Amino acid sequence: MPGWLFRLVFGTYSLSLLLIVTSVAALLALLLPSLRWRRSSTRWLARLWLALACLRLRVDGLEHLPVGSCVLVANHSSYLDGVVMTAALPPRFSFVIKREATDMPVMGFLLRRIGSEFVDRHSAGGRQRGARRVMQRAGQGHSLVFFPEGTFDSVIGLKRFHLGAFVAAARGGVPLVPAVILGARRSMPNGAIVPMPGTIRVEILPSIEGVGREPDELRDAARDAMLERLGEPDLAVLARAPTRGR
Repeated sequence: MPGWLFRLVFGTYSLSLLLIVTSVAALLALLLPSLRWRRSSTRWLARLWLALACLRLRVDGLEHLPVGSCVLVANHSSYLDGVVMTAALPPRFSFVIKREATDMPVMGFLLRRIGSEFVDRHSAGGRQRGARRVMQRAGQGHSLVFFPEGTFDSVIGLKRFHLGAFVAAARGGVPLVPAVILGARRSMPNGAIVPMPGTIRVEILPSIEGVGREPDELRDAARDAMLERLGEPDLAVLARAPTRGR
């Protein structure tokens, strides 16, 4: 079968599956009374879709997750990242997501029902309110997931981190857990409409104590650990590097 035909057939198959699984997840999120049950069913369905879409998920380092609350940060390189982390992590985690996601008809409803936290990035007031709410959640013992780069594109490497996750960990006095996602960019790079079969690995790294640490200290420690495992360029350093004139 020609490559283009395989991509068309497989892409149609995986997208159809995703629509079905998302709809079932939203229905269960509507009917199930417990937040933990809603998250558990969504996690199971995320794992099911990855398996049926021939995306093999491997998770290492779950023993590094603290027993209590924590803030987990991961790199962001693909539209698959949210599904992958939903499938990989225990159902006690809330995802911190840009507010625009609430405009997605079915997905927005599902994200709200599984306890996601939404942050408005486009106004100073919205960012401040979102930051206060997220810090309050961390201080109340909730476990949170951030993608601190905030976005991704076709450039390979780790982008500059926003400080929100690290402020939440420092002010909440909870451990910060770095994690890396490997293989998602290869299966579904920026600009791709559908994923291709492959293996995706999530590596959860040793936690960093948040008590008594400043947010920038936590950011730098997490970034160093993530860069070491990713083996990708540090785009934040490259962006700061002076350019030489000819």
